[in-house]
Amino acid sequence: MAKKGNRIQVILECTEHKDSGMPGTSRYITTKNKKNTPERIELKKYNPILKKITVHKEIK
Repeated sequence: MAKKGNRIQVILECTEHKDSGMPGTSRYITTKNKKNTPERIELKKYNPILKKITVHKEIK
């Protein structure tokens, strides 16, 4: 049986990459506790296409 809990998988997408106009996307998959953080999360992650650390926001 699957373990039931408050942790869900979320996808993080780079915000600066959309504005740059370059092809491709930078996305990461992570988990969060929806009970403790019901709002969308923002994390600084490395974007290999832009070759720098950028802000990644949670998408649907």
